[in-house]
Amino acid sequence: MKISAEKDDLIVTYALGSCLGIAIHDPVACVGGLLHVMLPLSTIDPSKAAQNPYMFVDTGVPRLFIECYKAGAKKERLVVKVAGGACLHQNEQEDYFQIGKRNFLTLRKLLWKNGVLLSAYDVGGHHSRTMALAIGSGEVIVKSQGQVKRL
Repeated sequence: MKISAEKDDLIVTYALGSCLGIAIHDPVACVGGLLHVMLPLSTIDPSKAAQNPYMFVDTGVPRLFIECYKAGAKKERLVVKVAGGACLHQNEQEDYFQIGKRNFLTLRKLLWKNGVLLSAYDVGGHHSRTMALAIGSGEVIVKSQGQVKRL
């Protein structure tokens, strides 16, 4: 997880396969953060979650929001964008654990329970992504398979 209030900063995360990249940005305070989560629920390994809460949707996302609030962001102004959540198996029947789908579902539930809406997302499919958040503009760029998308 990275948080910034520096207008010239660009925060990037790579190799979003089944993982999710979660970008939040407050355009008024010019504060943003990017979180790369690997798994939906910390209950699968509480000791690992204690060491690195950012690995999990249920423990990392609240920390992302809290740190952005500490830097001056306001909940009602936050723009939330997400990428990743892919199934990297070409045959979906081989994706026994469906981590990508479960990551996105867990995130949607968590945001909904807290009254936060997603502004945009690029999830699913069978390819990994790179995600970047420009702090000054709030622009989110997703690169995958030679394509560039603005969320």
